[in-house]
Amino acid sequence: MKPVLFFDDPLCEAHNQGGAEVESPERVQAIRAAVAADAELKGRLKILPGRFATPFELERVHSRAYVEQVMAASLAGRSLASDVPVGPGTWEAALTAAGGACEAVRLVLDGQADAAFCNLRPPGHHARPNQAMGFCIFNNVAVAARSALASGLVKRVAIVDWDVHHGNGTQEAFWDDGSVLYASLHQSPLYPGSGKGEEVGGGAGIGLTLNLPLPPQASRERYLKAWSEELLPALRRFKPDLLLVSAGFDAHQDDPLGQLSLNAEDFGAMSRDLVALRDELGALGLVSLLEGGYDLPALAASVLTHLRALAGLNAEFASK
Repeated sequence: MKPVLFFDDPLCEAHNQGGAEVESPERVQAIRAAVAADAELKGRLKILPGRFATPFELERVHSRAYVEQVMAASLAGRSLASDVPVGPGTWEAALTAAGGACEAVRLVLDGQADAAFCNLRPPGHHARPNQAMGFCIFNNVAVAARSALASGLVKRVAIVDWDVHHGNGTQEAFWDDGSVLYASLHQSPLYPGSGKGEEVGGGAGIGLTLNLPLPPQASRERYLKAWSEELLPALRRFKPDLLLVSAGFDAHQDDPLGQLSLNAEDFGAMSRDLVALRDELGALGLVSLLEGGYDLPALAASVLTHLRALAGLNAEFASK
């Protein structure tokens, strides 16, 4: 069995927003510690560092002026937005998160693994072509999707976004793109306010944006029904060559920024569904990228169930 690639890089901890923000270096540290404590899982992983995204990779999604703005803001310690504080390590962390996502895709498409997880930050799915927002600087999953398509090895990419917040930046990036399906399960109303069911894409992408908003306090049964009866069938119809996951874990019942009801094993169950779908459709691989998740014990437990599913292991250790 091929190993699961686990991208983990201390440069992503250099984006330190002063301890006041929930999107903190402690998030990736908690995940790293949980993985280290699970010997069975660790034996199935190949741990790799990230790498800097190239300007060319970033500019498939973001404007050159915006990329330069991020670099200048980091050097000056000037925030990009009220919810995107910036420090001296932000530039390198953001480059590493985006570049690591591209490297994960490259190695999976090269056949070195069937699955990868990027324990890298800052997250990305709110980042727009010319705007940072919601803790996000570069849209890592969009940059990775564009990199996959540019490789010539895939024609269709599906992005599954199970973060509790809608990925407005990702939706915008692929709104009129007929080669990318963007499917999001999220709480509504909630930041950033987008993701209504009638938002379905435009132009060549009509019908390839699938939003499944759920109200606050929606039961896990309702969430999982939408997953199995609406999102998974949409993936089967689209038949992607590559699956990407905006893997936010803030739909967990303990998360301070959401009001949904999932538990750690639910993320494992959804991950097993995606692994099975990858194999059923003959897709080249599955790459997941860390987005939200702000209760550290819940985050660590949820990522463990996700990783164990990617590695073909049961969830017994992670659920203890």
